Amino acid sequence: MYPVRNPYAPGAGQRPPELAGRGRELDVFDVVLERIARGRPERSLMLTGLRGVGKTVLLNTLRSEAISHLWGTGKIEARPDQSLRRPIAAALHMAVRELAPRHRAPDRIDAFLGVLKAFAQRSTPPSGRGGAAPKLRDRWQPGIDVPASSGRADSGDIEIDLVELLSDAAAVATDVGTGIAVFIDEMQDVGAEDVSALCAACHELSQLGAPLIVVGAGLPHLPAVLSAAKSYSERLYRYQRIDRLDRIAADQALCAPAEREEVEYEQKALDLLYEKSGGYPYFVQAYGKATWDHAPRSPITAADVRVAAPEAEAELAVGFFGSRFERATPAEREYMRAMATLALVDGEEGGRDDMDAAVPTAEIARALGRKPASLSPARDALIKKGLIYSGERGTVAFTVPHFGRYLRTQPA
Repeated sequence: MYPVRNPYAPGAGQRPPELAGRGRELDVFDVVLERIARGRPERSLMLTGLRGVGKTVLLNTLRSEAISHLWGTGKIEARPDQSLRRPIAAALHMAVRELAPRHRAPDRIDAFLGVLKAFAQRSTPPSGRGGAAPKLRDRWQPGIDVPASSGRADSGDIEIDLVELLSDAAAVATDVGTGIAVFIDEMQDVGAEDVSALCAACHELSQLGAPLIVVGAGLPHLPAVLSAAKSYSERLYRYQRIDRLDRIAADQALCAPAEREEVEYEQKALDLLYEKSGGYPYFVQAYGKATWDHAPRSPITAADVRVAAPEAEAELAVGFFGSRFERATPAEREYMRAMATLALVDGEEGGRDDMDAAVPTAEIARALGRKPASLSPARDALIKKGLIYSGERGTVAFTVPHFGRYLRTQPA
């Protein structure tokens, strides 16, 4: 097989050649866009799932759909310990710039940009400690030519300011007869105060029927993060769980791009590829790419998959699993190893891990011979690093599929 023609694309957020198994999510978003276009109220959308299931790819695809409907869009990636104020200002600036050429009143655009600039600059401290000038990283300018306005979205209270800012952005979209969508990746990393403000803003917009929605993507505990911020958030958003592909979709992800290159798979090869990948989109692409490079000819056989699998697993061990493992301290690695052992014990019959299953923290403490409170720092640090999550009180699970299996192969 000619490697240059290899159609598979294992990469972070990289769109696969065939976006299989996501038709329902795309249909739901199309309905959201059409309802808002007709002036009907609609909820913002939250995508949740483990790493490697294609949340970022789907988020980017939904953004493309919004753009095709002539919506203004902006996208940000949340980071721990970073205020939402600057990134969301940049995203809205991008969205309104897309709408500006179609707006009949340039003064209205300038007025909004003045509010946006005031909102963005409110995060810049006036001076450093002792009256010193702020550090270079704090002297940030939003790149807006109009002067900052006063008295709107600049109170310093992020909840008040964000409600006013998003309401004004929605008014601009209404003028143009379209909508605005703000896409937020890694949304579980948004700070508690900012999450609360975002929920309040979405609540206000939904009550007004304003044409602005937030589309977030995050780990499985994102609904719990939102619920902790505002009790009504469980009714505020439409939640969609993004999971592994079923067998039909996984086969489509492999076969459709291969057929375009006039290559076929034997059925036993597809059986083995699904067993190896578990249906996780990132793994489907990784095993598909390695198998293509090793297969001498079409049709691709199960023997080709067996020859290629060690290379795919070695690449995953370094890039997908190893990079995350290396970020953990010795104490955190000990905690995860205990989790991995318990995941095997509690896994499905036959010893195959069910990485969606949560492990009780009390069981981890018992396995390590420690008191639960003494393990809290390691657990909290792993959650902050995005290696584990707590979907329910007293339990934790890996954010990465097959991570337990990887950990059991690592020396203590």
